[in-house]
Amino acid sequence: MHPDARYTPDSRLAARTRVVLRPLGSPLPLGLLALAPAGLLLSALQVGAFSQSETTTVALLVLAFAAPLDAIAAVLCFLARDTLGGSGLGVFAGAWLASGLVLLTSPPNTTSPAFGTFLLAVSCAMLVLVAAAAGNKLGPAIVIVAGAGRFLLSGLYELIGSRELEHASAIVGFALVACAVYTALATEIEDVHGRSILPIGRRARAVSALHGSFAAQLDRLENEAGVRQQL
Repeated sequence: MHPDARYTPDSRLAARTRVVLRPLGSPLPLGLLALAPAGLLLSALQVGAFSQSETTTVALLVLAFAAPLDAIAAVLCFLARDTLGGSGLGVFAGAWLASGLVLLTSPPNTTSPAFGTFLLAVSCAMLVLVAAAAGNKLGPAIVIVAGAGRFLLSGLYELIGSRELEHASAIVGFALVACAVYTALATEIEDVHGRSILPIGRRARAVSALHGSFAAQLDRLENEAGVRQQL
């Protein structure tokens, strides 16, 4: 941002400000496609599709693949001025990292009240994001809701130890994977074709962001984080 401020003869400030934005490719498909394999592996482990001997492998895959890619996508979302996307993917990245480390260090077939409490807190954090997401894009909002539901049920399982809760968490986890893959596909197609083909429920400013004029993209830019004086 390069300010060039000049004073008029009557000492009133007539400020001219240039805000330089660097174009970025949308990081949402990367973040969504990164969380899908993690959700699939953890849900499959919960329903017994893998033997307990595969727990370490699942943990390492989540740590090596999902956590770093979601973290990278979160940073890129913030750089692209998408606070909601950055926050959501950042929370997913932290949750995958924590889940992988707990799986890696805990004995098989054991539960942890501390980890369960953490997962409940993650679920609440995601619910905070739902209200903002639902007002703009329904697709990402559904992904966040599914993620919140999955972590809620997983947290309750860690606290209570009920296998029914574990299987319910896995089922919601499979739904999370499906929602994430669909939203990633729809977003990727939008970027390639420059228009919506698969609906993701864009509303309000989300519609203007894709179809609005250049002037509409700059509306209230001076009040956005990174431009305004305080966050």
